[in-house]
Amino acid sequence: MTTFPPHNLTLTRTVTDPHIVHIAITGDLDYDTSEEFLETVAEEMDARPELRELHLDCAELGTCDSMGLSILLMVHRRVTLAGIKLYLDNRQPALNRLLGITGTFRHFIGEPEGGEVPTAGSETRIVHPRDEN
Repeated sequence: MTTFPPHNLTLTRTVTDPHIVHIAITGDLDYDTSEEFLETVAEEMDARPELRELHLDCAELGTCDSMGLSILLMVHRRVTLAGIKLYLDNRQPALNRLLGITGTFRHFIGEPEGGEVPTAGSETRIVHPRDEN
């Protein structure tokens, strides 16, 4: 019999002023946890009509699967319609690669420094010179 680890997601909310909320994401944002994440964001938006900035701290984000990315896109759409700026703070390389591969990096982050969007393998790209004999 195959057992699976428990689905752990911890969302720590910090309100720095009435216009700014920080949510630290610890654990995986995936099929099993995305609904909880979306509900938390919706609760914050409903409780704070004066909210202008939502910061998602991704420093402790584990994996983010296609459902996690879908929920991030849904959150982006909702906050944008409400006039709220969304920030993905402390992104790890895996999240940057996911956003780069799926073409959503600029959607979330804007134009990166240097204009280069991270893609899978971009950190380890090796260019081999032609072997001319």
